[in-house]
Amino acid sequence: MAKFYTELDEKLREFIESQKIFFVGTAPVEGRVNVSPKGMDSLRILNSSQLIWLNLTGSGNETAAHVLEQPRMTLMFCSFEGKPLILRVYGKARAIHARDEEWAEWSALFPEYPGARQIFLLDVDSAQTSCGFAVPNYQYQEDRGELVDWTEKIGDEGVKNYWKKNNQTSIDGKPTNLFE
Repeated sequence: MAKFYTELDEKLREFIESQKIFFVGTAPVEGRVNVSPKGMDSLRILNSSQLIWLNLTGSGNETAAHVLEQPRMTLMFCSFEGKPLILRVYGKARAIHARDEEWAEWSALFPEYPGARQIFLLDVDSAQTSCGFAVPNYQYQEDRGELVDWTEKIGDEGVKNYWKKNNQTSIDGKPTNLFE
């Protein structure tokens, strides 16, 4: 049975911290809904009502465009090992960019990944657990290294050129404000 929470208690926080992957869901007022998997060491729990995650370079930048228009965000965590559980965390998010004053404070919480694009701060409205009985068991092997290898190979200028070409608008043509 589903259980609702108004904040992230210790048990939920421990569950989040033990997951190797999470999914981010956002949507604009009109247009496509986006669900994106995230991994690596890119998520931090700040307190019982705030999460922060580091967004690395990707083929698109849907989350940034959606949050500008509609700040609703859902993070979903699934247990792929051990006891089955699904946790959805609902809230409102905002993007923090390297040009923002807060960047230095928040980026210091993460490893220095090349191609770090934004940080998203999520103010938690509520959370919901569900059984997860139908989620298959998978065993974690390791994080993939391709993204870090690729961004290191093309360098900072190459990453910025990639962003200019591929990350300034969503697939629905909405701005991401990556460059202001």
